[in-house]
Amino acid sequence: MTLEISNLVGGYSQVPVLKDVSFDVKDGELVGLIGLNGAGKSTTINHIIGLLTPFKGTIKINGTSLTDDVKKYKEQIAYIPEQPIVYKELTLKEHLEMTMLAYNLDQDAAWKRAHQLLKLFRLDNKLDWFPDNFSKGMRQKVMIVCAFLTDAKLFIIDEPFLGLDPLAVNDLLTLISERKKQGTSILMSTQVLETAQRNCDRFVLLHDGQVRTEGTIEELRQAFPNAGESLNDIYLTLAREGDAS
Repeated sequence: MTLEISNLVGGYSQVPVLKDVSFDVKDGELVGLIGLNGAGKSTTINHIIGLLTPFKGTIKINGTSLTDDVKKYKEQIAYIPEQPIVYKELTLKEHLEMTMLAYNLDQDAAWKRAHQLLKLFRLDNKLDWFPDNFSKGMRQKVMIVCAFLTDAKLFIIDEPFLGLDPLAVNDLLTLISERKKQGTSILMSTQVLETAQRNCDRFVLLHDGQVRTEGTIEELRQAFPNAGESLNDIYLTLAREGDAS
């Protein structure tokens, strides 16, 4: 079990956004974190990556919590944020070098992997450019390259498809599939439900800071037989039920 979240209560102030959230991501599994705006997806992610401290509950990666061992916990995570974060004064090459240093990667092996990733995302001729000047989609690709450069055991990917061109979306999904086969676990927050349905192994549906339901697409269909066949139909039905309750 790579990621285990148990009875998580948390948020940004005294009033909790997350209310007793529990779910897991197993080894080699892609789990889709689904929810409307304000459902608690970003808050959940910010707790996992250590930007927020839980009011109650635990978060463990391969048995280690942030309070057990900060370094061991964080070195297992690769994070791709919804809004790309780049350093104004660093070139693309320097972003990669910083990632290699942060994760203590073997330079030769890391650069070999970096060149493959740069070519895949058509950034191989931009090593001396400053990503701060790139388009949003290109900066997103920089985040993807930096993340997949690592040997992280858990990938946290927040809304990766918004802003990426169709070819880059396909390339990202291929990389995710390859890492899954290697045993890497991936939690992906997305509102692109059709793509999520095709690619995720399981889903965690958040509503109003709580896990409304979770499972494979077949399990969701069986649990809510009148909601419809697609993940989009099921989620919209559950969201409307939640608003009405």
